[in-house]
Amino acid sequence: MIRIPYADIVVKIKDKTGLSEADIQAKVEAKCAQLAGLVSKDGAAHIIANELGVKLVEHGGRQKIKDVFAGMRSVELVGKVTQIYEAKDFARSDGTQSSVGSFVLGDETGTLRVVCWGSQTVQLKDLQTGMIVLVSNAMSKDSNRGYKELHLNDQSRITKNPPGEMVGEVKLQERAPRKTIKELSESDVNVELLGTITGSFNPKFFEVCPQCSKSAKNGTCPSHGQVTANYSCVFNVTLDDGTENIRLVFFRNQMERLLGKTTDEILAYRLAPESFEPVNSDLLGKMIRVVGKANKNMFFDRLEFVAQLVFPANAEEEIARIA
Repeated sequence: MIRIPYADIVVKIKDKTGLSEADIQAKVEAKCAQLAGLVSKDGAAHIIANELGVKLVEHGGRQKIKDVFAGMRSVELVGKVTQIYEAKDFARSDGTQSSVGSFVLGDETGTLRVVCWGSQTVQLKDLQTGMIVLVSNAMSKDSNRGYKELHLNDQSRITKNPPGEMVGEVKLQERAPRKTIKELSESDVNVELLGTITGSFNPKFFEVCPQCSKSAKNGTCPSHGQVTANYSCVFNVTLDDGTENIRLVFFRNQMERLLGKTTDEILAYRLAPESFEPVNSDLLGKMIRVVGKANKNMFFDRLEFVAQLVFPANAEEEIARIA
């Protein structure tokens, strides 16, 4: 199933119709009220797009990066390589070895990560930054951090420096707009919060598949069956910015950035949770900038914020920015 974020639906309607965001929001809210709980905000936005004749997904042909959404198959696009991440080996559940690597591809509309599995990692060997690459027959997914990715399999193809292909200036990701916690809505993605940590909780550890990083409870992955699971974790803190407070959710990579610790150091707390108490104490009062997306916790009926990037904040610099 193709999943299009609410914010992207609004942008497409705006671009195709000339309506303002406020007008689109009003139409969505009216549709939600009309259907009285039978449709979500995202669903209402899809209905509005259909009623206005706005095609959200173009099937077939070559895509621009901004038009790639999670769940699309047989994606074809051309872009310029901006970063390369070398392949790493891992063991499958049956004991055989495989590998995974990736690179970042950009065009005039944005960037995304291209993930190479198994035999496709050989493509990374002579790849160079600045090289133009044509990717064919790839599948798009959302990463664990909420960013879109292309995944290559045995049927996918990479053509390096294809004749006649050109890519303009790559549109790099701009600094995320800042919002206060009070201004957040559940449709917000790639926004920045600034605040002070006023509480933190011990991390919770869980099993993940070594091949796809999906949850593998009791060593069972929904995609790869029985595996020798690795461990990952989730870590929550409370952030206060003076307007309200919110729970921040950090998965392992961003937890490492926040704490300045290695993967092994983080995983050691699984066997000695009491040793994490000094970390909790040290975090209190720390000012941070965090980029991520808002998420509605349906169980507690409240907004949370999933961290995708985190940075230490300097009070003097922030005061100067406001001034």
